[in-house]
Amino acid sequence: MMEKKAAENTGIRKRNQLKSVWFRYKRNNLAMFGLILLVMMLLIAIFAGIIVDYDLDVVEQNMSDRLLPMSSEHFFGTDQYGRDIFARIIYGARISLFVSLATICISTVVGSIIGSVAGFYGGKVDNILMRIMDIFLAIPQTLMAISVVAALGSGIVNLLIAMSIATVPGFSRVVRSAIMSIKEQEFVEAARAHGAKDWRIILKYIIPNAIGPIIVQATLDMSTTILTIAALSFIGLGIQSPTPEWGAMLSEGKEQMRYFPHLVVTPGISIVLAVMALNLIGDGLRDALDPRLKN
Repeated sequence: MMEKKAAENTGIRKRNQLKSVWFRYKRNNLAMFGLILLVMMLLIAIFAGIIVDYDLDVVEQNMSDRLLPMSSEHFFGTDQYGRDIFARIIYGARISLFVSLATICISTVVGSIIGSVAGFYGGKVDNILMRIMDIFLAIPQTLMAISVVAALGSGIVNLLIAMSIATVPGFSRVVRSAIMSIKEQEFVEAARAHGAKDWRIILKYIIPNAIGPIIVQATLDMSTTILTIAALSFIGLGIQSPTPEWGAMLSEGKEQMRYFPHLVVTPGISIVLAVMALNLIGDGLRDALDPRLKN
């Protein structure tokens, strides 16, 4: 009976904490703007197949309609192969947003495991794991991704692997720092005194209390991942044409940008909006989750 009541009190306390975080987040107008913008982009990417036809508008070449300006028929005009830029931007959002989201999910899981083990056990385990992470952190993220893609080859799967390898070290550092500040608190000592195993303490007590920094890091890293994906595609190591991707579209249109600027302006603005939305959300979450800002 007492355990059931304690569980109910814990659930109520967590719901109240979530409401408090959401209340503080809503008060940040820029963060709400970023959230609305990101939700709109995600919905457009999810329902891209309903909005436009992939075969006719995205990949099929129509040289009679090449380099048309913006119009009611082609909102963003057409490219040098007669493909509708608006349709390619929409499907490009699928690549950029979903690859970056998958990358962050993988990096969060792997980085949380490494950081949790290092921070919880400390000593030699911490020293070995963090020195390995330091080796990866010494290499810039974009350069690391380029090296992995160059070794494995281009393609969505290889790009996902490269981006995950490049972002795991940063996550592990953030999680380790959060774990080290939590593991000595009283509720962890109480769980250990009741005979809870280490993995249970980490999963049930420590990581849930360190979720704030992890979420903020994931949001901010997702924007960096979008930029890196675009950069790799721009130099020919990421997504290859005719598959639509914002960075690849920039690369294809750079030779014509002097006379047909819409070829690079529209994918460039798409990248800027996506990165801006994620950065605004990350800043808003950081402020909302900071207990020092409750009042």
